[in-house]
Amino acid sequence: MSEAVSSSTHVLHCRSHTLDCRRTTRILGVLNVTPDSFSDGGQYMDTDEAVAHALSMRDAGADVIDIGGESTRPSGREYGEGAAKVAEQQEIDRVVPVVKALHARDPSLLLSIDTYKPRVAEAALEAGAHIVNDITGLRIHPEMADVAAAYNAPLIVMHSLGRPGAMPHGHSYENLMQALREALEGAIDQAVSAGVRDIVIDPGFGFAKSHADNLRMLGRLEQLAALGRPILVGVSRKSSIGAALGTAEAPVPIEERLHGSIAATVVAMEHGARLVRTHDVAETAQALRVVDAIHAP
Repeated sequence: MSEAVSSSTHVLHCRSHTLDCRRTTRILGVLNVTPDSFSDGGQYMDTDEAVAHALSMRDAGADVIDIGGESTRPSGREYGEGAAKVAEQQEIDRVVPVVKALHARDPSLLLSIDTYKPRVAEAALEAGAHIVNDITGLRIHPEMADVAAAYNAPLIVMHSLGRPGAMPHGHSYENLMQALREALEGAIDQAVSAGVRDIVIDPGFGFAKSHADNLRMLGRLEQLAALGRPILVGVSRKSSIGAALGTAEAPVPIEERLHGSIAATVVAMEHGARLVRTHDVAETAQALRVVDAIHAP
């Protein structure tokens, strides 16, 4: 594992709470309030079921619940057509009741809103969310940074290309890590200019990269450390894990990707990841506790 980070940029001020990412890798539990997400679409459309699942992830070790109301499932051989676009108001109607209910049940539980639409982010923050997770890295709506700044909310910026639901597969890079650094640095500069205090970078595993590049970059995350921001990775159940366990033409099924996802998560952690996003919180938390114990002074 890379040396523990002491920079104040790795202590996230989440409105009235803090999240210290300097020495312990933090877990974001995935909560998709969608009918068509690639792994758990349709399972948590009911608010009570969504809240129950979120609280179970909290109890299993999630530090943050990442709530999304629009699938970003890409098009391609494995998933067919990309995810359908969702109108702003429909997305708000999906996520805000869940945010309000969770905030009422446990005000200390950190909530992240997974959206690239400023109006959706603002509605969720108004309802009690603490963090904004923009998978387009401010490319589509730069004003998302203004929303995060207005609410003193940390902003996660992810590297991607294209639009959600239509992001290209297998994009070729002359120098992958340089391309990631340059794109993420630009997003950081935008966010800082808007007044965002706390910024997390996500290299975008599974978005606009080949299977080989997705896996390769996990072992090179140190090259993003110079950006001085905590690194988030989300490998959970994604197609590159399925391809590594099988083949690109015949990846193993989603339900058989747990162990591969944990292996990739541990490698990412060893190379500098400070936050991980996962569907499988209990299993991931156990793995990360063992890694922490191995590296304990």
